[in-house]
Amino acid sequence: MKLRFGLQARFLAGALLTLALVLGLLALLLLRQASMQREVGGLGREAMQALVTETLNQRGTAMIEQMADALVNPLYFYDLDEIGRIVRAAEQQPDISYVLVYDPDGNILHDGSEDISAYGQRMTDPLAPAAVSADQTLLQWSRQVVDASHPIAMGEQRLGGVRVGISLAYAHASETRAADMLSKRLRELGLRHLGWFAVLLAILALISAGTAWYVQRTLVRPIRQLADMARVIGVGKFDGTRLVSTRNDELGELIRAFGDMSDSIARHDRDVRKMAYTDALTGLTNRLAFRESLDHRLLMLRGAGRQLALLFADIDDFKRVNDSLGHDAGDEVLLQFAGRIREMVERLGGDEALVARFGGDEFVILVQNGDVRATATHLARQMVQDLSQPLTVLGRQVFLGTSIGIALFPEDASDASTLMKNGDIAMYQAKLAGKNCYRFYSRAMDQAVERRVRIEQELRGAWDRGEMSLVYQPVFRVADQRIVGAEALLRWQHPQLGSVASAVFIEVAEQSGLIEDIGPRVLREACAVATDWRKRHESLDNLFVSVNVSPRQLHKGNLPELVADCLHESGLPSRCLHLELTETAVIQDEAQASAMLARLHRTGVRLWLDDFGTGFSGLNHLRRVPVDGVKIDRSFVADLQRDPDDLALTTAIIALAHSLGITVVAEGVETSAQMELLKARGCDYVQGYLLGYPVDAETLVDLLDAQCLEPEG
Repeated sequence: MKLRFGLQARFLAGALLTLALVLGLLALLLLRQASMQREVGGLGREAMQALVTETLNQRGTAMIEQMADALVNPLYFYDLDEIGRIVRAAEQQPDISYVLVYDPDGNILHDGSEDISAYGQRMTDPLAPAAVSADQTLLQWSRQVVDASHPIAMGEQRLGGVRVGISLAYAHASETRAADMLSKRLRELGLRHLGWFAVLLAILALISAGTAWYVQRTLVRPIRQLADMARVIGVGKFDGTRLVSTRNDELGELIRAFGDMSDSIARHDRDVRKMAYTDALTGLTNRLAFRESLDHRLLMLRGAGRQLALLFADIDDFKRVNDSLGHDAGDEVLLQFAGRIREMVERLGGDEALVARFGGDEFVILVQNGDVRATATHLARQMVQDLSQPLTVLGRQVFLGTSIGIALFPEDASDASTLMKNGDIAMYQAKLAGKNCYRFYSRAMDQAVERRVRIEQELRGAWDRGEMSLVYQPVFRVADQRIVGAEALLRWQHPQLGSVASAVFIEVAEQSGLIEDIGPRVLREACAVATDWRKRHESLDNLFVSVNVSPRQLHKGNLPELVADCLHESGLPSRCLHLELTETAVIQDEAQASAMLARLHRTGVRLWLDDFGTGFSGLNHLRRVPVDGVKIDRSFVADLQRDPDDLALTTAIIALAHSLGITVVAEGVETSAQMELLKARGCDYVQGYLLGYPVDAETLVDLLDAQCLEPEG
């Protein structure tokens, strides 16, 4: 200000000043103007640099997290086509230099190219080690790019990660263009002011004061306002007051351009938030948004005396759709299910209801309307009914169901994590209850889950500890009631739990995958024992042993090789081994099962369908599956005397099986009346407590010895 005041005094004294002094003053004014231009340009560059830096950080974080979420399922199922589609969609953006999807060791799985030229190559750039080892979103800056990386995991299993390189050259070019435009406009403005200074040198003081005021008002203050606005945007606040300018000059253009850029960033932020909080396939709320909403609702309800119900729904047998019809069909099923669920929730759930997809085939619903228990019950009952109706997918009808677990706040849980856990437990109990039903959470379910976990833990190594053994239930020929074979049954005698029911531990072994270790051991021991039987008496040459095969063993694909190894090791003829498969295990993928059973059948092994008549289509399978025998389920045999329908169905099964050359075995024969009815209808073999209980191998040998001493007939 002193300089300006001195200039004003000198200009007022003007007559005594020499041309040199005038030129000197003019030079000082020019220097001051140049300094102000540099200050303004510097402020503009700082504002733009801060904005660009923050925008790149936010964009990199949002984009990499969204891509990581989108790549979980494709990477888990190793779907390179879907991974490539997602990668190429991201690379189409002009400022994206590269997108790399890699495995846990840092080897490239996809680089966006059609032929995946870098597949399997290790990432060797300087930023790669930190990206591979990071356990959360990581942003790294180099001279060329901002490298954003994020790990990809399914539960506790780390599947790999994804990297996105955002070009700094693109951002710097935009920044440079804006800075150059600002500098150019400032220079033009400075030249305009210089003309006024030259013309009005006599009133230098007034012009100096006016110029200072004008620069302050028209340049410095708007630019500082822009800088303040940039800092607000930089911290993620996009709803602040927008700068409005009616000026028709370069700074007005800059202010309007800055406002447009702010609006664009706000729209981009909304789009990113929508992607982050919405399920990409169904358009429903996703897990992240649902959890935030649940936390907020529980905070509002806590202490208010109001209830909230959480419904945890899972599609029954959804994996069968993906395995048999493909993932495109699976996505179509999910879309149709989501549409049905959304419609029912909008109609029955009340105004505050919320439905979300958690990923896979899991859907979660919140209900707060009125009596939440009654509302949740009505909604769950309607969902079970409507979602069991057939879907048309790829021109085929698909029948699925839904298992639903319901947990209530605050009765069942006081926080979001526990409420969701208890809903999941209740859903699991609905699965155990037969699927396509709903169950409310109860404290007893925790105990059931704990018991199941303990059984699974104790089951591991039970065979090696000698806790498991085989017993054999004789199979009798109906005509003369002589033993023709025996079914091998697995028993578990635990030192603390005692005798564990086979229905309990077999189901746990099947669900946990332990059956894949136990099943082959049962088959080997049964073959070895059957070989010992045959060595005792020549008359037992055709005595067979039957072994149950689990669905997991059937679908694993190596059953024919396993059977061949067991027969070779034991020396048992293939005709003396009968494999029993449940009808439901066969129909899960009838084409694959038929091909595998045909391979087994050609070796001479006999194949029986167990629990026959309880499956979805019953007698229809006898035409399409190569089986030698069927075992009529004990539920039909038990009511032969009392239920005419069971008697008629049993009669039909025997007649149809015999017309196809198939042997019939009746299970659960416990009375002489049942035996007589089966004999009258031509049943071939029977099992049951009427003629024989399950016994150990030695006791069965004694029975066989006694039978060999008896005359036939």
